[in-house]
Amino acid sequence: VFATLPVVKRTEPLLYMLRYGATVYSAIAGLLAVLLLATAMVFQPSELTTLGRPMSNAELTAAQAAEAEAPAFSPNTVNDEVLWLARAIYSETKRPEEQELVAWVIRNRVETEYRGQVTFRGAVLDPFQFSAFNPGSAKRRHYTNLTPTSRARGWTRALEIAHNVYYAASEERPFPRQTRHFYSERSMLGGAPDWARGKTPIRVTTHRIDARRFRFYASIA
Repeated sequence: VFATLPVVKRTEPLLYMLRYGATVYSAIAGLLAVLLLATAMVFQPSELTTLGRPMSNAELTAAQAAEAEAPAFSPNTVNDEVLWLARAIYSETKRPEEQELVAWVIRNRVETEYRGQVTFRGAVLDPFQFSAFNPGSAKRRHYTNLTPTSRARGWTRALEIAHNVYYAASEERPFPRQTRHFYSERSMLGGAPDWARGKTPIRVTTHRIDARRFRFYASIA
C-alpha cells in the first residue's frame, strides 16, 4: 500500500542541507531586497511627518535649512530670505531679545504656510500683517531699501539674529509652532487688536520680555 521509501545514506542529509539550504537562503534574501525597495519607494521625503501628519513643502524647506550646517554669518553672504526676515524684525523693534522672538513668529508663519505664504519675503509683505510694510506706509520704502551693507544703527546685529533664527534647529524654538501673532500695546494706541481681545498671551520663559512691549499669541486663525 505504501510506497517504499529510499534508503538514505549517512552522508546524504548533509548534502541535502547544503544543496537546498542555499536555495532557501537565496530566496529569503531576494524577498528582503524586494521589500526594502518597496519601502524606499513608498516613504519618499514628502511623506516625512511632524506631529503625526505629513510635513508641508514649507516645513520641509525650513527643516532642511535648519538641519544643514549653518554657514558662518557675514553680511556679504546673507541670502534673500534672511534679508527679508532681518528687515521685518528691525522694523518691529531695535532690541535684540525682542527681534529674536519676532523672527521666530515669522519663521512659524512660513513653516505653517500661514495665509498661504511659503517664503519669508511673502510673509513679510503679506498685506496688513507687519505695519512697516503695509501699502502706503511711510516707513515701507526705508525698510525695503535696507541692504546687507546698510549702515543703520543696530542693523548688522538684526541681520545676524535673522541669520541665526533662519538656520536654527527646531528644538531651539522658544514657543509652539502655532505662535504666529504678537502685538505691542505701546504702539497700539487704540487698544488691543480685534484678534487679541479675549485671548490669553503665551508665557515666554526663554527670554525676559516686558509684556507692555510685546505679547505673543498661539493658535490665532
